[in-house]
Amino acid sequence: MVKPRAAGGAVRTSAALLLCLTMAGCGVPTESTPRPIEPSVTIGSYEGPMGAPPSSPGAAVERLFLVRDDELVAVDRRVESVPPPDQQLQDLVAGPTAVERDNGLDSALIGTAFITGVEVRDGTAVVGLAGDNAIRNDEIVAFGQIVCTLAARADVVSVRFVRDGRPMEVPRGDGALTSDPLTEADYAGLVHR
Repeated sequence: MVKPRAAGGAVRTSAALLLCLTMAGCGVPTESTPRPIEPSVTIGSYEGPMGAPPSSPGAAVERLFLVRDDELVAVDRRVESVPPPDQQLQDLVAGPTAVERDNGLDSALIGTAFITGVEVRDGTAVVGLAGDNAIRNDEIVAFGQIVCTLAARADVVSVRFVRDGRPMEVPRGDGALTSDPLTEADYAGLVHR
């Protein structure tokens, strides 16, 4: 004897068939050959100053030590290549960028003209100072900026200051005068950590 089918089986079969038909109608139609797709928006090129492309961050880092609340703060600027020591000191003397100023950074060297040049000899950066500029012993932060900036370079181990070719005494971070070569450790108490 054959038992009658339950009505629930027919409903399930009908629902499955309806689902298959619905899914087939919602898909992306297939085509035998590819066709180009037109974009819905036009993508233009960058039109910045003088039509130049946007500048990408440089491949190298120039580390400068700027000042915030009488502390030395290391600032890394992205540059195309590491500048020579004299250019790095010029960048330091020029002071913070507008963005750096907005972040509370300053410099004790802005407007000074007492640095006459720098030369690296066997890992020691020798910084020439002008003879006609008076340098006070309390300019510890300014000397700290110079020493820490140059000592951050891969080719510099220490920094000395000279005037007219002769060693010059400058203040260390603790205020003591010395004509010995200086390192960042001599200004460690001033460096913001």
